[in-house]
Amino acid sequence: MHNLYEQFRRLVSDPPLQAGTVVDVGSGVVTVALPGGGLIRARGDAAVGQKVFVRDDAIEGVAPSLTLEIIEI
Repeated sequence: MHNLYEQFRRLVSDPPLQAGTVVDVGSGVVTVALPGGGLIRARGDAAVGQKVFVRDDAIEGVAPSLTLEIIEI
């Protein structure tokens, strides 16, 4: 018999990986500005102005400082 939880996990997609710029730092929580103009709060440590990768409300790492271009589909 298959594990029902594993079957359910295959149906649900993983949270997206997003990149943004840290605009505010609190105690263990930072506010990240996304390229589209939204703000999200994420757990982790980073400095104001630093570019970071965020997934599921947690900082996953430092993002490269590259030029960003948004293309709407």
